[in-house]
Amino acid sequence: MSYTLNVVAVSGSLHSPSKTTALVREILDVLGNELAIDVHLIELSEIGREFSGALNRDELSDAAEQELRKIENADLLIVASPVYRASFTGLFKHVFDFVGQYALIDKPVLLAATGGSDRHALILEHQFRPLFSFFQALTLPLGVYAKDSDFTNYRVTSDELRERIRQSITRGLPQVRASLPSELFADSTAIVW
Repeated sequence: MSYTLNVVAVSGSLHSPSKTTALVREILDVLGNELAIDVHLIELSEIGREFSGALNRDELSDAAEQELRKIENADLLIVASPVYRASFTGLFKHVFDFVGQYALIDKPVLLAATGGSDRHALILEHQFRPLFSFFQALTLPLGVYAKDSDFTNYRVTSDELRERIRQSITRGLPQVRASLPSELFADSTAIVW
């Protein structure tokens, strides 16, 4: 019996269609080619209003609470946002303000972002890593940054970007595996990498 990795992806884009969501889907496709995954994609362009008026977690709707629980219970998080005023979107941060402070300890997180040009690529290091460091999550060694020219009609068309995605996943898989319960490895057929 093989183990299916519970992957939750969060796209912080406030628009649809979205290059950020297209990037997340591409990452999920590449990851799915590497191992068995069960995917839940949270698009803030669709669910964001469920979070926007709340000041604390007990004010959230049932739909928003369910999404937070999925984030907290994932085996792997993939988080992405467009660069907006030198950071991730405010709604992206607002959603993670509701996540339990200790719910992401040792959880692997693949960081991704989109922006107009390469000038914004350091968002991964200067915005995302500190946020997930607060949660004591394990950010994977390589994040994925994509610029506008990597897309055509909201689809990834850059082979260089596809290679960066593959490299990020390849370099991150050992951390993902190390984060899983050791009893999954008692049977050597449980996880196929």
